[in-house]
Amino acid sequence: MNNRINQLFESKKENIFSVYFTAGFPRLGDTVKIIQELEKNGVDLIEIGMPFSDPTADGPTIQRSSEVALKNGMSLKLLFEQLKDIRQSVNIPLILMGYLNPVYQYGMEAFCQKCAEVGIDGTILPDLPLDEFDAEYRKYYEAANLHNVLLITPQTSEKRIRQIDEASAGLIYMVSSSSTTGAGKKVEDFHQDYFERVQNMNLKNPRLIGFGISDQPTFVNACKYAQGAIIGSAFVTAIKDSVNLEKDIATFVKSIDPGR
Repeated sequence: MNNRINQLFESKKENIFSVYFTAGFPRLGDTVKIIQELEKNGVDLIEIGMPFSDPTADGPTIQRSSEVALKNGMSLKLLFEQLKDIRQSVNIPLILMGYLNPVYQYGMEAFCQKCAEVGIDGTILPDLPLDEFDAEYRKYYEAANLHNVLLITPQTSEKRIRQIDEASAGLIYMVSSSSTTGAGKKVEDFHQDYFERVQNMNLKNPRLIGFGISDQPTFVNACKYAQGAIIGSAFVTAIKDSVNLEKDIATFVKSIDPGR
């Protein structure tokens, strides 16, 4: 059975626009509305953040959104409840992104089954080691037709990148720099040599570049070296005080890619 992530990359080879937001932010009931509006405005892929109290890889913007979402009452159980009918209105791939702790508490097998039930296509769990995934959890993922999306950074060796490429079946998340997530970087701040090095490796999996992609110039630059890019902090900032999500999401998407 083909996964929606694979279908996306088969049908579209470039300028893939992925957006990250934190479930339950800015308000508890906004999750489904944000997903629907992003798809309506031409976004190709959505990463739904599972809020966690100690998000070590995230910059201050996403950390704050996580705190607000938890205060609002968001939990993994509630998120699955909110998403139970999402496939009646949304067709694009959906990925859950977060940390292992809440997933462990939920139970990995039950988590994978629930992802399959509501129509989630993959997960990004940066603190799940590949060896542990292979030994313990790959069977649950395969049974659920779920992709485990792995990350590479400028420090990842060529040998390790090839190992990750071999172990992946949907896409590779290419972290743009060694810092935490966050907007505000300029094109010249990125490791162009790293982008070129990975591009020249001719990996079998498509790549999306994330961390620090926040405006049209950084999006366009990232798309030169990968199939697309992921925007998180800049989007979270754009909706944090929103009183009209419909309007603010449309404005944001157009500011990154006016052709949408």
